[in-house]
Amino acid sequence: MRLTQHDKLVMIGDSITDCGRSRPIGEGLGAALGNGYVSIAAGLLQSVYPELAVRVVNVGTSGHTVRDLAARWQTDVLDLSPDWVSVMIGTNDVWRQYDQPYIKESHVYPGEYEETLSELVEKTLTHVKGIVLMTPFYLEPNPSDAMRSTMDLYGGIVKRVAENHGTLFVDTQAAFDRVLAHIYPATIAWDRVHPSTTGHVTLAKAFLDALGFSWQGQAGASE
Repeated sequence: MRLTQHDKLVMIGDSITDCGRSRPIGEGLGAALGNGYVSIAAGLLQSVYPELAVRVVNVGTSGHTVRDLAARWQTDVLDLSPDWVSVMIGTNDVWRQYDQPYIKESHVYPGEYEETLSELVEKTLTHVKGIVLMTPFYLEPNPSDAMRSTMDLYGGIVKRVAENHGTLFVDTQAAFDRVLAHIYPATIAWDRVHPSTTGHVTLAKAFLDALGFSWQGQAGASE
């Protein structure tokens, strides 16, 4: 397990991360962490690794792109003094190119996406123990589908940024593809973007796997 005792994990992204989390900071009792993969991951960390007392904070914001993340990075990430940062962004960067094709100013193209994501990682690496970069995904099993193909392109950018900076990498599309081989996409997300509980569990599992999560907790890690 990469996380250690009393680590603070800040998780940032768009609506898939947000999931109704509390404002201004998603942390605390009740549904403060939202009802998505962040809450699921936090619950598993606390139940399987209670001795670590990992602190999880959700600062996902619906509708955001990597451009929006850059605008709030100081207040919503660096000022929170995290030990670990998880980033999953790109869905809206791609989606706006398809659902708002004529509103060009809402589009974030590959060059800007990669440059901005790289800059955010670079300015954060020296302040944290580690960063987890998660790809955006599209719940469409056909890789030739236009939006799926573009999403895969952005996923490849995330992988390249992770490799260039030595961060942890989570291929969420690969995790979903395994599920999509058996379950029709609309069963997981009516719009192929916002997942059901099954989808959020898939995300939480992929994220925790990257951190070296074991169902046996610390005991399992030492065996």
